[in-house]
Amino acid sequence: MSEQQNATLSRVADDEIDLRELFAAIWQGKWLIIAVTAIFAVASVFYALSLPNIYKSEALLAPAAEQKGAGLSGQLGGLAALAGVSLGSGAGVDKTALAIEVVKSRDFLSRFIQQRIQLQDLMAVKSWDLTTNSLKYDLDVYNPESQQWLREVKPPKQAQPSLQEAYKALSEILSVSQDKTTGMVKLSIEHQSPYIAQSWVQMLIADLNLEMKTRDIEEAEKSIAYLQQQISQTNIADLRTALYSLIEEQTKTLMLANVRDEYALKVIDSAIVPEEKARPARAVLVIVCTFLGGFIAIFAVILRHYFRQSRASV
Repeated sequence: MSEQQNATLSRVADDEIDLRELFAAIWQGKWLIIAVTAIFAVASVFYALSLPNIYKSEALLAPAAEQKGAGLSGQLGGLAALAGVSLGSGAGVDKTALAIEVVKSRDFLSRFIQQRIQLQDLMAVKSWDLTTNSLKYDLDVYNPESQQWLREVKPPKQAQPSLQEAYKALSEILSVSQDKTTGMVKLSIEHQSPYIAQSWVQMLIADLNLEMKTRDIEEAEKSIAYLQQQISQTNIADLRTALYSLIEEQTKTLMLANVRDEYALKVIDSAIVPEEKARPARAVLVIVCTFLGGFIAIFAVILRHYFRQSRASV
């Protein structure tokens, strides 16, 4: 038999000895492994049960159809640019993308928090009572009877959360996404109360459409005033005709904005009060924590075995 074959057989034998030794060490420490795994399992059960149910209410939205013609936009694009007027051409800003960025913006969400929701429902809720449909607040954070904030924070923060903190908290439970293939938009809110989640989604959609409508109305009114001023200052017939055409386009924008409530995004599937929680997945959490505890225990047993071996060999 060659030396190479002898070396190979020796390595195989060493591996077998190492594996046997490894399994023997694990077997010797089986009670420690069982105990640690059991502790992790029990602790994970208590932790999972302590977590409140989180409900998710979601609405499916479609971009509202534009009614402006591309022909006139192309013909008068240069004049419109000179006059500072947008005709909504394909090269302009995507209204849907703009609406998505607006609903996630600090200014919009800060106004929404101030005008639409109560701060304690965002920052101090501990759980939701199904039988009474009422919120339970964290008494270390907020006292609902005295309506006082009690949380302990370091300066410059105060007991009552600031608007910046509220914006951050709302941003974490708000999700807005667009399907690039279909153009459909999904807007959702997660909250301990399914009723609040649905209500906030509905109010966000209504306020977003109103915001986009108000912006376009203000822009159209300013454009019309500017174009009328330009008409009064020119006697060139062709130019006056072109300016009147631009005024007609802006008048159409005003008309659509005033008659259409779902101005930017149209509700296809409205938000509902969810009956099933979105998270936490308690069973998965317990299983993962139990396996993690077992792995840590096995690793500790093996480490202890080799540590003892190293000390014995010294």
